[in-house]
Amino acid sequence: MKKILVTGALGQIGSELIPELRKKYGKDNVIAVGHHKKPSDEFKNSGPFEIADSNNKEELRQLIEKYNIDTIFHLVGILSAVGEKNPNLAWDVNMTGLKNMLDLAVEYKIERMFWPSSIAAFGPTTPLIDTPQKTVLEPTTMYGVTKVSGELLCQYYFVKYGLDVRSIRYPGIISWKTPPGGGTTDYAVAIYYDAVKNGSYDCFVNEKTVLPMMYMNDSVRATLELMEAPKEKITVRTAYNLTAISFSAKELSENVAKYIPNFKCTFTPDSRQAIADSWPKTIDDSKAREDWNWKPDFDLDKISVDMIKNLKIISS
Repeated sequence: MKKILVTGALGQIGSELIPELRKKYGKDNVIAVGHHKKPSDEFKNSGPFEIADSNNKEELRQLIEKYNIDTIFHLVGILSAVGEKNPNLAWDVNMTGLKNMLDLAVEYKIERMFWPSSIAAFGPTTPLIDTPQKTVLEPTTMYGVTKVSGELLCQYYFVKYGLDVRSIRYPGIISWKTPPGGGTTDYAVAIYYDAVKNGSYDCFVNEKTVLPMMYMNDSVRATLELMEAPKEKITVRTAYNLTAISFSAKELSENVAKYIPNFKCTFTPDSRQAIADSWPKTIDDSKAREDWNWKPDFDLDKISVDMIKNLKIISS
């Protein structure tokens, strides 16, 4: 990786992946691309930043040519809950943008490309316990439909054109740097924000809801490890299962209360409950562990300590 383009730069993953890429490959070699949202001065001054629409192939083409790009992280996407409110937008952004980038990656002989999938690719007919790498993919959300379609599209471009495109089915990602952004698993982020700010949280899934989760530090490291793995080690060309820990919403609230003693959590399930119920409780990610030595670092206690410490700092 010499010249790296990262779309969706200001999203949950991009905002934390880009600083790590710049540390490793040099700030001038990582070009961050946003849509309309303006970055913070700190982010903007840390390296090249461009505005482009991923649905506009010519804008993307100009950036690839301008910076002589050889590696792409295409992170643009509309998440699950937001996607259900506007499924047409979710399809347009998630699929047209990906197809544009895949076409350009082939045209410009991009060495390596990353695109994020999600546990949203699974559905109620998928085994919910230890969900295997190869399994039924029948999602019930537009977000999930775009993830399954995207996985197959990426695999097609590998088989048809030899494009080295790689992907991960991310579980819920917990991070303190980016506020909740419209995902079904975002209750696991919002609970920390509200606990620090208000001392209470009204959770939008029920207390028995169990979902696979991961701390952002592990997510970023996993992404880099996958992209840096030798090509011959990559045996999955749809998307790798990936996980760290699973816990119920009640277990999470009790863990938060260990570090914020007066914290109170209530549970008022809304429309996102049905989405959460259609997703796995635990994931089998043995293929990622076998192919590129994946192993998580953060358990729930380590997540809570780091989340609360940093949220207190930024809220003071």
